[in-house]
Amino acid sequence: MKPGGDNGPHVFVDDLEQPELRDEDGHHLTRSLRLRPGDSFTASDGAGSWRVCRLGSGPHGDAEADGEVVYVEAPHPKLTIGFALIKGGRPELVVQKLTELGVDAIVPFTAEHSVVRWDADRGARHVERLRRVAREAAMQSRQVRIPEIGEVAEFADLAADPGTVRADITGNPPSLDYPSVLIGPEGGWSETERRQLGAIRISSSVLRSETAAIGAAALLTALRDEVISAG
Repeated sequence: MKPGGDNGPHVFVDDLEQPELRDEDGHHLTRSLRLRPGDSFTASDGAGSWRVCRLGSGPHGDAEADGEVVYVEAPHPKLTIGFALIKGGRPELVVQKLTELGVDAIVPFTAEHSVVRWDADRGARHVERLRRVAREAAMQSRQVRIPEIGEVAEFADLAADPGTVRADITGNPPSLDYPSVLIGPEGGWSETERRQLGAIRISSSVLRSETAAIGAAALLTALRDEVISAG
């Protein structure tokens, strides 16, 4: 059981036993969504638990518990999408859509043919931004877990993890036996990367990096949720 559509908006709080709204979330509920004292919404701790709350009468709205805490078991297997760094605001788009689809972990990484590279300071700023995007997307899509957004990694480090494959037009059909998929850069995979890691096929056509990431997430979450079958 997850938060449904009958209990108003959905937010995240640090402590469900004593829920407190962040200022920006209180403003969003009272100003953008025009909730009034007594109106209901759901709150989650971002780690699988949620409960119904009601808006209090404070100046920016307070959260008052109005239901039992419900825990939702984590889905299995854990799904991870790694994507090679891409230009502009496209990383934000990738994180937003992967979060909405229900991916558990998202990792930006650097590949041999990556055009975009972030230094340590820039990388830290971008990752923090991506984590804010994930939180907002999880609220909008009424998730009870916020996906992990990893620090910028290297391809070789991610490739060493069992169950990891890369997306490639020549690969095998997607399978939950390989729940971690890496999406290559605009410049494509290097020969070293091809030899280092097996592949799954996301599409029969060549996709932009962000489209491939979203496509991989859609396929894997549909397989896990048994919306489609592997056979």
